[in-house]
Amino acid sequence: MIKEEQKFTNSSILEGMTSISALLNSQADNDRRIEKILIDREKRKNKAAEIGFLTAKSHELGFEIEFTDSETISSLSIGNTHGGILALCTERTIPSLNAASILKNSFYVYLDGIEDPYNFGYTLRSLYAAGVAGVVLPPRNWMSAAGVVARASAGASELLPIYVCEGEAAVQLFKEADYSVLCAGIRDSVSIYEEHFPLPVLLVVGGEKRGISRTLLDSADKIVRIDYGREFRGSLSAASAATVMAFEILRQNKFNK
Repeated sequence: MIKEEQKFTNSSILEGMTSISALLNSQADNDRRIEKILIDREKRKNKAAEIGFLTAKSHELGFEIEFTDSETISSLSIGNTHGGILALCTERTIPSLNAASILKNSFYVYLDGIEDPYNFGYTLRSLYAAGVAGVVLPPRNWMSAAGVVARASAGASELLPIYVCEGEAAVQLFKEADYSVLCAGIRDSVSIYEEHFPLPVLLVVGGEKRGISRTLLDSADKIVRIDYGREFRGSLSAASAATVMAFEILRQNKFNK
C-alpha cells in the first residue's frame, strides 16, 4: 500500500468499482480515460459480475484488462477498500470557466482553500448529492490527487462538472450571467435559514485557514452564516459549511416552493 507521505502526490489510479463506475458514467466534459484495469486474480470468482461488466466496457472503449497478484494491487493502491480492482487512467483536463460554461437559473459553488484531499472529496460528494450544477476551483486545487478524491467523494468528483478560475474573475462571470453571489462568512452576515435565496446562485466557501478574501466578500450580494444550536465560538470545516449551505439552498428552491 502507498505510504502516508505519498498520498497527496499526483495520482490517476482509481480504486474500486464505485470510482471506476463513476468515471464510466461521467459526461463528455470529463476527458479522463481508462488505459488499463488491474484485477486481483484471486477475486475472479467473487467479482464475476464486475469483471463481466468491465470486460464489456473494455470492448466498447478499448482499454486493457490485466489479472495480477494482490501484492501488485496493494503496491499501487492508497486505501484497502478497492476490492482488488484498480483503473490506471489518463489525467483529466479541468477547463477554465467561461460564460458559455454557466447554465441559466442554476446553482454553482466556488471552493477555495480546502487543505486536505479527503475533505475536498467529501465536499464534492455532498455538493453532488445536493444537486449543484458545477464546482469552480482556484488553479491550485486537489484534482491532481484523483485517486484519493474519487474514493472520498464516492465517485462524485468524476461526475461533477468542474472548472478552474480565480475567485474575482469567477464572481464577475457569474454576475454577468445574472447570478446572485453568496459568500460564507460572519461579519455583516444574514442567516442562511432566515432569508430566501432563489436561483440562480453562486455560493463561495473559503477554507478554514485563509477564509474568503476581502475583495470577494465586498463583491458578494449577501454574506451568509450558519446559525448554531448552542453557543460555540468555533468555525465549521469548509466541507461541513459547504454541505449545510448547499442543502439549505436545495431545500429552499426545490422542497419549499
